[in-house]
Amino acid sequence: MALSPQFGSLVPSQVQEVLQDNYLQWTDAAGANFADFAQQYLPEIYEAEVERYGNRTLSGFLRMVGAELPMTSDQVIWSEQNRLHIAYDGLTLAGANVINWTGTPAGVTNVISVGSTVVVMDDFGNEVKCYVSSTVPGGAGVGTITALPYTAATIAAAGLTGTVKVFVYGSEYAKGSTTPNFDATALATANQIISIDPSFTQFSNNPVIIRNKYVVNGSDTAQIGWVEVATEDGTGGYLWYLKAESETRLRFEDYLEMMCIEGEVAAVGSAAVGNGQIGTQGLFAAIEDRGNVQVGFSAASGISDFDDILRNLDTQGAIEENMLFLDRQTALDFDDMLAAISSGSSGGTAYGLFENSEEMALNLGFSGFRRGSYDFYKTDWKYLNDASTRGAMTGPNSIEGVLIPAGTTTVYDQILGTNIRRPFLHVRYRASQTDDRRMKSWLTGSVGGAFTSDLDAMEVNFLSERCLVTQAANNFVLFKGV
Repeated sequence: MALSPQFGSLVPSQVQEVLQDNYLQWTDAAGANFADFAQQYLPEIYEAEVERYGNRTLSGFLRMVGAELPMTSDQVIWSEQNRLHIAYDGLTLAGANVINWTGTPAGVTNVISVGSTVVVMDDFGNEVKCYVSSTVPGGAGVGTITALPYTAATIAAAGLTGTVKVFVYGSEYAKGSTTPNFDATALATANQIISIDPSFTQFSNNPVIIRNKYVVNGSDTAQIGWVEVATEDGTGGYLWYLKAESETRLRFEDYLEMMCIEGEVAAVGSAAVGNGQIGTQGLFAAIEDRGNVQVGFSAASGISDFDDILRNLDTQGAIEENMLFLDRQTALDFDDMLAAISSGSSGGTAYGLFENSEEMALNLGFSGFRRGSYDFYKTDWKYLNDASTRGAMTGPNSIEGVLIPAGTTTVYDQILGTNIRRPFLHVRYRASQTDDRRMKSWLTGSVGGAFTSDLDAMEVNFLSERCLVTQAANNFVLFKGV
């Protein structure tokens, strides 16, 4: 008596063949071929993803150059010192030796005292040193000084024409003279001294709220995939939602940095203002507003262009240590420039910039170099190379790099009531005893451990409220393409 098959309808065959009836299969006719393959044969599937873009995160720039500090207001305000010495430009000649403030910007006031000695220069390189015999304080169209040349009868006779620049280099008083305070009612009184109060300029920035969310339904959180998930933040497994959640988190962290770099203050009358947005001033906008913009710089053309930048830095704060964050081409141009400087003549090679180390000189991935009295530390900035961000932009107005002063500056902290040291570039985020908004994340829904609603899904929420503080932007340089 023949025995019935114990495991379904397994029918013996005289030849070796695969019978669909012996295997589970999909019922979708449209996908029958693929279904047959997938169910009958074990596919050769790599369990790991290919990292074709390498490390895709862009954050880290601000962690390298600054710090993150809490704040408890909708606005951060800081004060920056103005220049110590007295100097003016754009002044006009009126009469033989009278210089007036006509055409000067509003708020620029004459504070040069009688008895001061000044250097007067025009735009053609001519100069003459003068003694100030009288002064009228005031701004545009009001302020004047009478400057008596030491080497000529008049300023014009000394060869000066057009608008002039004036700066004070000292004073000269007669024996036994006094230095009384300035009397506003007696403008012609001799030996007047105008007492100069310290001046400063205030700047501010506003934090903005940055948010993101990842949503996955309850069923998909239990769906196992073929490919093992290995996320950039260290999690792993065969649940695909772990990958998506991790990427959302990393993308949000990049947004936190990119907002501080690219942020723009909403202008009066703009569509953003009309919609209720205020914006925030990012790094690029701050440098363009208060710093130095170098258009069309090419280190490959030689050291002279770079020396022009150094001469301009000399006129600013002259911060000795600086960091260069560059795109790939500009970084290579710097390498070529430094390599050309260190090349020697026939019979030998000079490696002065590299402490006479041949190995160091021939390695063109320079991490640092010194020029004049300045030290520079150079690195590639991934943000400027990534094709999904600034790396896709070339030509006019493209960002090719930034020069950022290293170290700290002294500011007054109103909460602590004392002067403290702060990095030139740092992030302020909203925080209090009840809520720290530096980087918030929380779950909502009814999946993944959250039981806040009847939604059959897990909502991963991200939020931060922050802004960038760019202090002493006059020492920063933004490199732009042409």
